Amino acid sequence: MKEKDQQPAHWTIRVRGDVQGVFFRAGAAEQARALGLTGEARNMPDGSVQIEVEGPVAQLERFRVWCGHGPPRARVSDVDVREGQMQGYPPGTFKRL
Repeated sequence: MKEKDQQPAHWTIRVRGDVQGVFFRAGAAEQARALGLTGEARNMPDGSVQIEVEGPVAQLERFRVWCGHGPPRARVSDVDVREGQMQGYPPGTFKRL
């Protein structure tokens, strides 16, 4: 694995489609914890889900791929990823807000 893949990063991921009321945040929390990522997910007023997530780039990439389909009842139409400032979420935490 490349050294860059292990560098920690912060991504803001906005997922659009039929993603509220389908356990997207719960699934995201489960997937993030399984990948050793930290952060939070919240429903947005426009019907999307916004996820703030931190960890090694390689694991963030795997998480982004999962966000492209989400849990079984989700219908994802778009995933937007932006890099941001590290927030330093406590290890092992991923909150559903």
